[in-house]
Amino acid sequence: MPATMRSVTAERGMDREQLRAAQGPLKERYRQAPETALVTLSANGSLDDQEVACSVQTGRALVRAGLHPATGGSGTLACSGDMLLEALVACAGVTLRSVATSLEIPAMGTVHAEGDLDFRGTLGVASDDEAPVGFRAIRLTFVLESEATDEELETLMKLTERYCVVFQTLAGGVPVTCQLRASGAPS
Repeated sequence: MPATMRSVTAERGMDREQLRAAQGPLKERYRQAPETALVTLSANGSLDDQEVACSVQTGRALVRAGLHPATGGSGTLACSGDMLLEALVACAGVTLRSVATSLEIPAMGTVHAEGDLDFRGTLGVASDDEAPVGFRAIRLTFVLESEATDEELETLMKLTERYCVVFQTLAGGVPVTCQLRASGAPS
């Protein structure tokens, strides 16, 4: 990689050595005490008592999610399907930048996710075989500006797919459970 590209990459934020310095002690701790690497993430929401909506605290802002226009929503509230794709874009983008930084591969650009939904399934107007609930397909695309070789870019993509938490969760599937805890009528 040309020295000018390396210096530009370093000026834009964390460089390879800073990344290694931040991650090195964590990796060592996780090797020595694997149980310390297990973290339970969570999300919380409050059901709206006026609209078909739910407010979700994201850690940075409160997001109000509601029905997609294809299911009767106004389009003024966030759609949970969009939020899923946004989480994929965020995770994949951060993972790609982390891998690129670690490998000193100059890579800037954009990331885009799109997914296909058949809302007949969501609205219960078609059988599960005809229109299953959920995304039928999701496509994740990176458009990169880079002077990296084809081999470097192939490695970058392979490692991004491998280490992106949201991508791996969607691609591999995980057991998900749903439960109800009724606490009685509100006072």
